[in-house]
Amino acid sequence: CFTAPMLALFPGGARIVEGVLELDGVAATELAERFGTPLVVYSEAALRERARMFQRAVPDALVVYGTKAFPNVALMRLLGEEGIGADVSTLGELAFARRAGIPGERLLVHGNNKSDEELRAAAEIGALVVLDAPDEPLRAAEAGVRRVLVRVTPGVEAETHEAIRTGHRGSKFGLDEDDAFEAVRTALAAGLDVEGLHVHVGSQLADERAHLLAVALLAQFADRCRSELEWTPRVIDVGGGFGIRHVQAELEPPVEELVRTVAAAVSRDWVMRGLQPPRLIV
Repeated sequence: CFTAPMLALFPGGARIVEGVLELDGVAATELAERFGTPLVVYSEAALRERARMFQRAVPDALVVYGTKAFPNVALMRLLGEEGIGADVSTLGELAFARRAGIPGERLLVHGNNKSDEELRAAAEIGALVVLDAPDEPLRAAEAGVRRVLVRVTPGVEAETHEAIRTGHRGSKFGLDEDDAFEAVRTALAAGLDVEGLHVHVGSQLADERAHLLAVALLAQFADRCRSELEWTPRVIDVGGGFGIRHVQAELEPPVEELVRTVAAAVSRDWVMRGLQPPRLIV
């Protein structure tokens, strides 16, 4: 049996009827009888509202789903119907995204150990490839990739569990400033269309502090690229990692407000340095 306070951790369509949990009008007992247990149930209404919430916050941005959270064709098809893209890091995740009908222009291919096969697959569909290692600019060019971002590790210590920090110095993800600068230079020389930069500082972030520091450092890096390479990023991927509520004692993070705040910071920091505000990916 469930109690009313526990519903705070469930999607909005959840309620308790005569001591039985209902999800979007369907009793959990009915689902268990039909499908067996253990069973994971997703609320279509909650997923669509979450997608729309991000798009309200940044209406001109490309919003993408981090496929590693749950690679599932049905779920990705639903998000695709809402205009959401996908962030993939394996051939399997890429195949799921394509089967879900998500077009190449809404796909990002990530990973710090991409194979040549993965790079060729990204090239074939015109996906945006995030360069994440010193050798990737030339390998991407040889694989036929055209559109790339360079992932920068800004040296930000996010206030979250150490296992899910990714923007700190020494992170296995991304390139520090000097290596990222050389990656941009090499990619441009190889004829790649370097659309912009990517940063991701960690997961389960409940406030904007780490994001804002990363954005400021990224603007500084973009300014350096303009001065020394005569290149300015047109696209900035600010990553994700916005927190969720796990237990009743936690507050619900104001994600829509956080996303708006981060987007506004990009515009502000770029304008302060005389840079044209870039298109956002979240």
